[in-house]
Amino acid sequence: MSPDLAGQTAGLVALGLCVAAFSSKSDDKLLAILVLGNVAFAIQFALFGAWVASAISALIILRILLARRMPRHRGAMIAMLLATLLVATLAWQGPADLVPLAAGLLGTFAMFMLRGIPMRLCLAVAAFLWMVTNAVSGSWGALAAEGFVLVVNLVTILRIARDSRTKGEDARLTCRTARL
Repeated sequence: MSPDLAGQTAGLVALGLCVAAFSSKSDDKLLAILVLGNVAFAIQFALFGAWVASAISALIILRILLARRMPRHRGAMIAMLLATLLVATLAWQGPADLVPLAAGLLGTFAMFMLRGIPMRLCLAVAAFLWMVTNAVSGSWGALAAEGFVLVVNLVTILRIARDSRTKGEDARLTCRTARL
């Protein structure tokens, strides 16, 4: 199998995993499935020679695991932000690498410091940035994956908000956000 075909296949695997992850209203299930999706993304970007995107995708696996075990831990978040900057610096190829770097930094903040709707809104912005990264790298499977992630994530946000209204809750009050 050629690296291009293997990369496209890895992007399609990531597509299935990400749709399953963002379809869940459970933050824990979302993050657990995203670990597997980011393994596929890291492999895919490596096959396309997008080294900053690959390194950040691999680092996202650790970020997800830490964020699940240490929510709101500023020290862990800062360590992951610094690690993201470090891997981007080491693998830097040019200005296009700013896009996956921004996605990685935004996702790190969201996963450590936000929950519920605010977390998903930040992850939606990060998904858009990953869409740009996938378009630049030529990964159509992963571009579709991030497009589906964005749509499914927005639909899930609406479902959570609707469920909160049905229960008579204010969705803004049920989502814990951090002050920085």
